[in-house]
Amino acid sequence: MTRIETTLARCRESGKRALNTFITAGDRGLDVTVPAMHALVEGGADLIELGVPFSDPEAEGPAIQASSERALRHGVTLADVIDLVASFRENDPTTPVILMGYLNQFLKMGVDGFVDRAADAGADGVIIVNLPPEEATDFAAALERRDMDLVLLAAPTTTPGRAKKIADMASGFLYYVSFKGTTGADLLNPKEVEGAVARLRRATTLPILVGFGIKDATSARAIGAFADGVVVGSMLVNAMASAELEAIPTVLSKRTRELRDALDTL
Repeated sequence: MTRIETTLARCRESGKRALNTFITAGDRGLDVTVPAMHALVEGGADLIELGVPFSDPEAEGPAIQASSERALRHGVTLADVIDLVASFRENDPTTPVILMGYLNQFLKMGVDGFVDRAADAGADGVIIVNLPPEEATDFAAALERRDMDLVLLAAPTTTPGRAKKIADMASGFLYYVSFKGTTGADLLNPKEVEGAVARLRRATTLPILVGFGIKDATSARAIGAFADGVVVGSMLVNAMASAELEAIPTVLSKRTRELRDALDTL
């Protein structure tokens, strides 16, 4: 089993909702990222989604777009992101790290070259927002060769037939996008999401984590009532943006603990 599968299986067996936290690599500076990742774990994160800065992140709302811009101003590259994972692994051998980005970035490095470098650094999977399952076969095979997961997304517009195709290609977990829109928008409707997750479960036995619009303890708990876990990004990115540099780990740990405590009441 991959680290992602092991972690989510452990969460499921214990009745715990998984908390997947997102930050952008290199946001506020390269030397900020690894301490921030450790702070997320200290606060109770089960998984870390590490964003690869990109100039045109079309799925992202203003907060995460701005974090990519800040990282790019620091000159952060995909190679830098992989190096950050390796640095994180020096002190944390267990927390899954998922690289989230856009296909162009990985193709530029070369699929096999990227997968080998990422696996050697200790990355556990990828989320490629603009990679449809019809075009994912080679990428999925390269990842499987190195025991990494390809996390795919389903959305409110995903038909039952397409959900099955996505589920058959995905590994680790399915990421359900809770509404039609970009990250961080105030469009979350837990009742609608609950019905969609129930339908999605008919297509897969993979854990289903829900993201987009989960921005505080209340919304995390509402979604955690029926999902296997939640993905929280914009809230944490905003916290990083507004904190003093030296306070970022403390702020992230506190915000993550609020989410963890809310989920643990379920």
